[in-house]
Amino acid sequence: MTTMAKEAGLSQGIINLHFQSKERLLVETLRYITDEYRTVWEKALNGSGPSAAERLTALMEVYFKLPVCDRNKLAVWFAFWGESKSRPTYRKLCAARDDEYRRELGALCEEVIKEGGYRGLDPSMLATGLTAMAEGLWLDLLISPRLITREQARNICLAYLAGAFPHHFPVS
Repeated sequence: MTTMAKEAGLSQGIINLHFQSKERLLVETLRYITDEYRTVWEKALNGSGPSAAERLTALMEVYFKLPVCDRNKLAVWFAFWGESKSRPTYRKLCAARDDEYRRELGALCEEVIKEGGYRGLDPSMLATGLTAMAEGLWLDLLISPRLITREQARNICLAYLAGAFPHHFPVS
């Protein structure tokens, strides 16, 4: 708590007064970044074009734009994910974020499949693949920022979508 107070430029007493414990501070931090993430992707969906492909692109691009794709926040996400196995509260908050986002992705993939008449595609598997790829790219961006940019990571995900939905995401 002392280190956090110093980093924040606050007294340890004010932090203790507000959060009562380190664990509560960490839970509120996780809650803050999950809420921020939800707000950003909901805003992206509301600001996107009307087609399912445009909404899917907007949702995917959230992964690689600020304020979500900030190296400090990526480090925080990975720290919480690493602890979620042994901390039920973290697991619950992370799972809620993942489930909500993946449901939205799956629904959009399903719409694109129907619009394009694509056969043999599972929207849930496509959404899981896109999520896994994007979060793997987050790890690359965190660990090897000189080897990959946010733009390159975004383009990798767009290539994935182009492979699944060639009529909706033509390769440029």
